Amino acid sequence: MIRTRRDTVKFFILISPWIIGFIVFTLAPMLMSLYYSFTDWDVLSKANWVGLENYTGLFKDELFYQSLKVTLVYTAFTVPLDVFVGLLLAMLLNIRWKYVGAFRVIYYLPSVISGVVLAVLYGWIFSTRFGLINMALDLLGIEGPRWLSDPDWTMTTFIIMSIWGVGGGLLTYLSSLQAVPDSLYKLAKIDGAGFWARLRYITIPAMSPMILYIFLTSIIDSLQTFSAAYVMTDGGPDNASLFYALYLYNNGFEYRKMGKACAMGWILFIVIMAISLLVMHYSRKTTYYESEEGGPII
Repeated sequence: MIRTRRDTVKFFILISPWIIGFIVFTLAPMLMSLYYSFTDWDVLSKANWVGLENYTGLFKDELFYQSLKVTLVYTAFTVPLDVFVGLLLAMLLNIRWKYVGAFRVIYYLPSVISGVVLAVLYGWIFSTRFGLINMALDLLGIEGPRWLSDPDWTMTTFIIMSIWGVGGGLLTYLSSLQAVPDSLYKLAKIDGAGFWARLRYITIPAMSPMILYIFLTSIIDSLQTFSAAYVMTDGGPDNASLFYALYLYNNGFEYRKMGKACAMGWILFIVIMAISLLVMHYSRKTTYYESEEGGPII
């Protein structure tokens, strides 16, 4: 009994740095932001309690709906691209040949580049006058679009940019692919299963937990898109790239409406939580978890 108590004390002592860090740097700021979301606070003066005014005011704000629309459209296009292109690359790079290791590194490296550096790089690539893409189109006799200054092309530009980071999930996909037992493929070949049959009935089900993970994290990341829009367009032109996180930042640090920004933060938190719960709920029938008995865990 005494030894058990000593072990318990040691356990809490050892994890105390994490507990303290969580309380100080995560839980306390979250609770403070929740409080400030019910106040009118310009950061420099005392906060005034206004109740639900920040929340109700948002639903009367046209820019709030515009930022929500931009973010949801971006998410609807980039998440499937992220999942599909990443999976396709992983399957291609899972083939055993001489230089496959070098190609894995090449495809993975872009994902570790800072978001600001990436935004500056793509700002140059998509420049109307000096951009590489428009210069290449000009050589073909085609007049390139105004990628970042035309509202009709701005979202397309950001969607194309998102493909750059698909290498981030490449290693995750590769580890999942290589964990599929070769014996399953051999037995399938003996039964006469072709490539598409093996992909549908063996590869995809075996990788379904990892696909779900990439799908869910991609949704969360895309809903918080900020740095590219902040650096490249600052929400323009004509609010065509006013992402939700950028509008939140503008309210908090440019307009000094920190109460409104905190309210937006909590709405985003609720939206992400709701989407995550819905995805996890509807994925039960499509995601295969191998239990001790080899069946799905529901």
